[in-house]
Amino acid sequence: MIHGIGTDIVKISRIERSLQRTEGFAEKIFVSGEIEYCASKAYPAQHFAANFAMKEAFIKAFGISSAPGMRFHDFALRHYDDGRPFIELGGATKKLFDEKKLKTAHVSISHDTDYAVAFVVIEC
Repeated sequence: MIHGIGTDIVKISRIERSLQRTEGFAEKIFVSGEIEYCASKAYPAQHFAANFAMKEAFIKAFGISSAPGMRFHDFALRHYDDGRPFIELGGATKKLFDEKKLKTAHVSISHDTDYAVAFVVIEC
C-alpha cells in the first residue's frame, strides 16, 4: 500500500549558484557521503541538484513538512554498487518513519542540462 508520493524538480544553475555563493551550503543540506559522491562527478552541481530534489520529494511523500528534530541530514541519497539510488534514513526521520510503520521509500532521480528531478514513493 502506498503511504505517499512526492516529486520535485530543481534548476541545476540555482543549486550551482548556492554552492558557489553560500559558504557551508553543501554541509548544511547534505551528509558527507552525498558531498563526496557529488563532488567526484564531472559536473557536481547536476548531482547536488538531484540530491536536493530527492530531499524535497521525500518530504512531500512523507506527508509532513517538518517534525520535531527532523533535518535534511536525517535522510541521504545513496547508491547501490550497480548505480541504483536508494534513501538511507537516520535520526528523527527514521524514528518517525518507524513509528508510522512505514516499510520503504523508493526513489528515482534524473538530470539533464538544466534540470534535475526526483520521484519518491513511500510504502506502508
